[in-house]
Amino acid sequence: MICIGENINIMSKSIGPAIKQRNPEPIQQMIKEEVERGMDYLDMNIGPARKGGAETMEWLVKTVQEVTDLPLSLDTTNLDAMEGGLKVHKGRPLMNSVSLQPDRLEPGIKMAAKYEADVIALLWGKDGMPRDENERAVHAVEFYHLATEAGIPPERIWVDPIVSPVSVEINQVKACVTFMSMLSEIAPGVKSTVGLSNISNGVPDDLRPWLNRTYVCMLIHHGLYSSIVDAYDPVMTDIAKGKRPDIQELVVSVMEGRDVNTDDLSDELMKYYKTVKVLTGESLYSDSWLEI
Repeated sequence: MICIGENINIMSKSIGPAIKQRNPEPIQQMIKEEVERGMDYLDMNIGPARKGGAETMEWLVKTVQEVTDLPLSLDTTNLDAMEGGLKVHKGRPLMNSVSLQPDRLEPGIKMAAKYEADVIALLWGKDGMPRDENERAVHAVEFYHLATEAGIPPERIWVDPIVSPVSVEINQVKACVTFMSMLSEIAPGVKSTVGLSNISNGVPDDLRPWLNRTYVCMLIHHGLYSSIVDAYDPVMTDIAKGKRPDIQELVVSVMEGRDVNTDDLSDELMKYYKTVKVLTGESLYSDSWLEI
């Protein structure tokens, strides 16, 4: 699985001020660490960037590309800021993202075609969050047809079904997994991606990695191509690169309802076992799910 490092973010206590003050040192140091930790793409999240967004993204892209040749994911809801980054990016960037909202869909697709960028199709429609896997499928097909008609080949479309927190709505968690199993048939040739950390939003920090790692295993089983991840979670990177088949195999076994002898599981694997049960809805979520 392709890993997109999430750590350059305007909301970060160290990176946010560095972006605002145009201080390259903390940013370039983090970029070097993300690269060393095995990231394949680097996300540049400047948020809505309502004031000076184009100049901010242009500066950030140039600053980052002084120290790495990895492609960047330009992460903003401001299309002017997006274009500022696209104009100066060396190589093919990834637009993160274009939703199906009427004011963003057509101009976003045109921009991706103009700059020959890869583009994340965020399946957020005119009515907001899709209700289930079927509504996600409708949105994906709509984006697919509009983008390909604009000259964007399927392999440059990355579909994001929108991951939501397990602590809020388990049916949405399950719908993303089901949708991932459908994607290759409804939109042949496209890639897929998720903002993985959303699954654990609102959960105590020490528990978040168990949800993130387990959920990515569930999605990888259904063909997930890429994910925006925490570069500082080495176990996550190992899972993504196929270095923890023990975790992947256990998660799939529990997903598919196979018999698992829990007496044979290590303490670590037992935590993944319990977490799958929560993410499939077999156990109710609570902050104490690992202790039950």
